[in-house]
Amino acid sequence: NVAKSRDIPVVLVGHVTKEGSLAGPRVLEHIVDTVLSFEGDRHHALRLLRAAKHRFGPTSELGLFEMAGVGLVGVPDPSHLFLGDRRTGVPGSAVAPTMEGHRPIVVEVQALTTPAPPNVPARRTALGVDGNRLGLLLAVLQQRARVAVQQQDVYASTVGGVRLVEPGLDLAVCLAIASAITDRPLPSDLVAFGEVGLGGELRQVAHTPRRLSEAARLGFTRVIAPKNSPAPEGDSIRMIRVGTLPEALAAGGLI
Repeated sequence: NVAKSRDIPVVLVGHVTKEGSLAGPRVLEHIVDTVLSFEGDRHHALRLLRAAKHRFGPTSELGLFEMAGVGLVGVPDPSHLFLGDRRTGVPGSAVAPTMEGHRPIVVEVQALTTPAPPNVPARRTALGVDGNRLGLLLAVLQQRARVAVQQQDVYASTVGGVRLVEPGLDLAVCLAIASAITDRPLPSDLVAFGEVGLGGELRQVAHTPRRLSEAARLGFTRVIAPKNSPAPEGDSIRMIRVGTLPEALAAGGLI
């Protein structure tokens, strides 16, 4: 009542459970105007600020910060941060222009595969990638693209400690896994994005022009994208349109 009468903002700090939800009774979440989550891995310097609820605006914006010696510092160009230590010509690596809210971010997806021991179920390990989504993509690779992943331990990770769940990452994950299995690197100037369906088809995703513009700004010259995606502006990046996952693998030189 005192804060309302004097127009004083009140900040309440809490914690989340292992499942990622707010701890304690939900009534507090309904009372406040804004709920912010501050995410980060203690082994990485990057910190992400997301809005889970905002009564007076959208929740799709994302703030990125880096933990430095003087405290938190804003990251104006996260794509350069994620790609700064990237090695080209290495199998199992793919680059994807993704969207975090309204912000385009180009990230590297890495995959590693090893033969599973006999009579032991193959392992699937995901870091920064949704584990259920990884299992779905492996099934599509096996059944629709004839990539032999059934007897392979598969490890998939996004670089830099960022966690991505948007469907536009699907194609890059599949290309990275296929690259690891075939031991063939993808071209260093290539990026890929698109949602992979259960039938092996590629579906277009939102904000294609912004993805392409960010990839072109970073020096990439080719992109594998769903066939119905809008054309890029200008000629700084060449779009390779494909309709299915096998076509995308062929465009990347993996089959």
